[in-house]
Amino acid sequence: MKVSFSDPRDIIVRPVLTERALLLREQYNQYVFEVALGSSKRSVKRAVETIFGVQVEEVQVMNVKPKPKRTRSRRRMGRTRRWRKAIVRLKEGQRIGELEAG
Repeated sequence: MKVSFSDPRDIIVRPVLTERALLLREQYNQYVFEVALGSSKRSVKRAVETIFGVQVEEVQVMNVKPKPKRTRSRRRMGRTRRWRKAIVRLKEGQRIGELEAG
């Protein structure tokens, strides 16, 4: 499902800051983002290059499935929401300064 986004900030939802994401950043110069559900690899690459002013070498995208979650009533199980994750590898020597402070 391809969706056209006029603003690159509509594609990048937020950076993902987990232990694994920080490990990828330090060892492999890869950054992890939550992106819009209909976004493609090309649109993610264009958005990261436009917003942060860096050169992207490779983009991997994947859909994260919802997981079961308990509700307060415990009578019925809820679910977390589904989302799309992008792992972006930058070219050698490139860094995103806004995310390095975190």
